[in-house]
Amino acid sequence: MPFELYVDSLFTSPYAMSAFVALTEKRLPFSVKTVDLEAGQQKLSAYATRALTARVPALVEGDFVLTESTAITEYLDESFPAPEYISLYPKDRRQRAQARQIQAWLRSDLLPVRAERDTETVFFGKASAPLTQAGQAAADKLIHAASQFVQEGSPNLFGDWSLADVDLALMLNRLILNGDEVPQKLKDYAAGQWQRPSVQQWLERHQPG
Repeated sequence: MPFELYVDSLFTSPYAMSAFVALTEKRLPFSVKTVDLEAGQQKLSAYATRALTARVPALVEGDFVLTESTAITEYLDESFPAPEYISLYPKDRRQRAQARQIQAWLRSDLLPVRAERDTETVFFGKASAPLTQAGQAAADKLIHAASQFVQEGSPNLFGDWSLADVDLALMLNRLILNGDEVPQKLKDYAAGQWQRPSVQQWLERHQPG
């Protein structure tokens, strides 16, 4: 039975994007359903009684419904393992832990960057204001950590691609695509991840026309 993936109607949620990329990379059949967050559709009983956290993304598999992006992607990776399917996380247990560390950090920290450089500025147009002092401090923290993770000339964090690469690239692109100062090696890394076919399929969802 094909999966259903519920995402925001503007296709700007970084967490919905992560789940979409995971399903696409696994080459699993799925359909996309949209939820209008601005209209509050996620709070209506038709959605909230199934998606218990009343957020996107939500993955539906028959009568099984799962929310929270990392829960979704880890479920997919365990349910459809390598070698038949691509791995979403590194095979090495320490690298896998590091990938999950990066994902958890990006979801729980750097709030000023996420607020001042929201994903609408990534997908639809630059922000009109420079970073505040708090925003710049968070950006500096992101750049410092990412500079430790990303090795010069390496396209991925852990040798083979992992889902943490897409999540980190999106966070970096909050700065890069808004014209904020970012080291060239991080620009090159993010640009390479942005060209991955699964990411391009997400980007095509909100192209004009």
